[in-house]
Amino acid sequence: MSAAAGLLAEIAFGRDGLVAAIAQQHDSGEVLMMAWMNREAVERTLASGEVHYWSRSRMKLWRKGETSGQNQRLVELRVDCDGDTLLLLVDQKGVACHTGRRNCFFRAVRGGRLETVAEIAVDPKTLYGS
Repeated sequence: MSAAAGLLAEIAFGRDGLVAAIAQQHDSGEVLMMAWMNREAVERTLASGEVHYWSRSRMKLWRKGETSGQNQRLVELRVDCDGDTLLLLVDQKGVACHTGRRNCFFRAVRGGRLETVAEIAVDPKTLYGS
């Protein structure tokens, strides 16, 4: 059994064939985003070093940054104790969120209200051309 096949056997993909994947900046510990991966996304990520995900809305595989240029290079892939969540330690180029913010967790509950705690760093129109 190859190393990749052995790793894939340890991942508990759900009934839909997906596993939750949390991307974290490898050197700062900043949590960047959460997305979904299927078997092929994990395989391509391990083979290329460029992080791939499965888009539930578009129903297709995608490489992070293929449209925006804001790539994620895999530094280390970790599997949690149950095998049902992946932690991707990455080197993020630019912003991780499609809203143009550094990470997707830019809203916080403060005083019983949801407040924006991080401003847009790059106009999404610049990233996606729309």
